[in-house]
Amino acid sequence: MFLVVLLLIASADSYRILGLFPYVGKSHFKVFQPALEALALKGHDVHVVSYFPSNNNIETYHDVQLLDMNNSSEHTIRFDVDYTTRLVKYLTPVEFGEMSIEICSNLNNPDVLKLKDMQFDVVLVELFNTDCFLGLVHQLKAPFIGVASHVLMPFTNKIIGNVDNPSYIPNQFMHFSDKMSFLERLENTFVYLLSHVLHYIYVEQPDNEIIRQHFGNDMPYVGELAKNVSLILVNSHFTLNLPRPLVPGIIEISGMHIGQPKKPPMNIEKWINESKDGVIYFSMGSMIKGHTFPEHKKQAFLRAFGRLKQRVLWKWENDTMPGKPDNVMIQKWMPQFDILCHPNVKGFVSHGGLLGTTEAVHCGVPVVVMPQFGDQHTNARALEAGGGGIVLDFHNIEEDTVYRALKTILDPEFNKKAKQLSERFRDRPMPPLETAIYWIEYVARHKGADHMRTAAVNMPFYQYLLLDVIAFLILALAFTIFIVYHTIRITCGMCCKKTQKVKKS
Repeated sequence: MFLVVLLLIASADSYRILGLFPYVGKSHFKVFQPALEALALKGHDVHVVSYFPSNNNIETYHDVQLLDMNNSSEHTIRFDVDYTTRLVKYLTPVEFGEMSIEICSNLNNPDVLKLKDMQFDVVLVELFNTDCFLGLVHQLKAPFIGVASHVLMPFTNKIIGNVDNPSYIPNQFMHFSDKMSFLERLENTFVYLLSHVLHYIYVEQPDNEIIRQHFGNDMPYVGELAKNVSLILVNSHFTLNLPRPLVPGIIEISGMHIGQPKKPPMNIEKWINESKDGVIYFSMGSMIKGHTFPEHKKQAFLRAFGRLKQRVLWKWENDTMPGKPDNVMIQKWMPQFDILCHPNVKGFVSHGGLLGTTEAVHCGVPVVVMPQFGDQHTNARALEAGGGGIVLDFHNIEEDTVYRALKTILDPEFNKKAKQLSERFRDRPMPPLETAIYWIEYVARHKGADHMRTAAVNMPFYQYLLLDVIAFLILALAFTIFIVYHTIRITCGMCCKKTQKVKKS
């Protein structure tokens, strides 16, 4: 894949590039790793701080490996724990603050500290749950690009002056589409404001203290450091994640991690090819383990699968599955993208993680989505709105609800909609990987991209929201009404006096 990219992209000057990916989530890093390796293959000197060293032996790719002391990367989501309550969604920024403690501790890593003595042409920084690495970026005095493996969060939009209107842009912590009722818009607005407040208290303020502890009290406020971002590469696309206005400094690169599908392992390919009615693939990602799947819900799926003509591939972490019908095959690991792009795969049962959702859309496979946490609810609603899948409420799983959902996505008309979504998603002027590489080199060439930032970035909120203008207009209107009222009153009084005089005369 990378050789093809190198042939397609014009040659460029060699730059020294630093990537800062201090979050332990592998799915986050997986989005941008192809671009980092492709840049190295083009001859750029690439240094990457992450928990996930490259397996490809690329001479100009240098790993600065972080150690996961708390085994955070092994953290799993359990089906028997309810992550969908409103309280959990409302308090997500608080959880971000708790997660950031370990991330910021990496500023003490000796290999990270050595980077301060190096010079870089451009720095890539993941924008997720902490900004404490922006202190290092400031010391390096290099332009930086923000990267986001998900749809931009409210507190990320503000650093680049992007519109984030809660009347039609759903907060990704919630479960709304872009077409909301009055009560949904009311709640969406409340969560929008709350997330800003909680992020300021639990993330921004602690980050600022940490930065000044490491880099000195003369360090600018962390919120001001974030506003220096040249542009943001975001793992979204309007065909999949709902259309919204974007300033020039936001570049959508959804699907950048997707390469060319390969043949699945022989036993899986044989199972798929021999199913004359097609195959359904079932996976809940790497963080949700099958052994926590409630027994009655598992049995509901097995009974529903048993009623289908199609075969089922189920990524299941255990060696056995009691009650499994003959048309279901289980395996601990499966090559998801290679399976989804097989022409005989007709459906996908998923948790709504953005990487898996993107791969399904790319391959044109309709999805039954059972969102569990984070942005999965928003991903699910967006996919449903685009015609690529339907949402199945995990709390209401019964044999009939599962069976109806599966029959819906297996319908030829629904499959046609998924194929149309796939065509729209893939129809772009440039492939997403080439797009990302172009803009990274663009920032390096121009030593930043301040010219792409709107004036909204440095506006006080009262100016941005025109509160001062609105206040002036209200005062002007009130003053005008006051003048008119008293003018009329005085005029009427004079007229009344004249009338009384005439009557007396």
